[in-house]
Amino acid sequence: MFSASDILQGDLPDVRVGIGCGTGVGTVERSVRALPGSDVAIYRDAEALVDDLLSGKIDAAVRGDMPSSELLPMLKSKLGIEDLERVAILEPRNGRSVFVAPVGIDEGWTVEQRHDIAVRCIDLMKRLGAGTKIAVMSGGRSEDMGRNPCVDKTIAEALELTDILIREGYDAYHAQILVENMVEDADLIIAPNGIIGNLIFRLMHFIGGAEALGAPVVNIDRVFVDTSRVKVDYSDSIVLAMRLAEGRI
Repeated sequence: MFSASDILQGDLPDVRVGIGCGTGVGTVERSVRALPGSDVAIYRDAEALVDDLLSGKIDAAVRGDMPSSELLPMLKSKLGIEDLERVAILEPRNGRSVFVAPVGIDEGWTVEQRHDIAVRCIDLMKRLGAGTKIAVMSGGRSEDMGRNPCVDKTIAEALELTDILIREGYDAYHAQILVENMVEDADLIIAPNGIIGNLIFRLMHFIGGAEALGAPVVNIDRVFVDTSRVKVDYSDSIVLAMRLAEGRI
């Protein structure tokens, strides 16, 4: 069983991490102080953080509480890409971590996009030592076919994606709409689209109390961990970035 402790425990690698700071509440500063001896720099300028990440001056970056409207467009522009694909790492109260994607509201709207995200997520999960069982979610149970055209579409696409992943050798299954079972059985949940994935994240984290380590971007060749501005401690996200950077040096 993979959990946050597998990431957070043990000696930290000798890597350089930058974290964004966009408020004066001190959360970022306290998080950095919680990791004495680590090479973590605080950035208050989005362009400087992105430039240093792309130049290699830092090995990984964490959004911290810097506004996404400043940082994420800058990252996309300088990388020359249209979209960022992210996977949220959550740990409910059952003590096992689950990866959820897509979580950006503009992500994962086609079978092809969700397939790409799933494959990239599994690559990242293997690097972290996590399991690789994929739950492909739809908007209803299989027997709900015929009740609503929108639901029918999600079920048909989930079955199509599941079949593709299985033929490619992945451990995937159609999990229907049963999120309560997915968090117990699967390692990666692929939502029908980014809106649903974002809602899963928000419900699990903000209401259900699941720990949220961060959301690494999986479609770039740099380590960037997206985070929520309302986190009260970013030290776990910094350590996650360190672990991911460790395997790229």
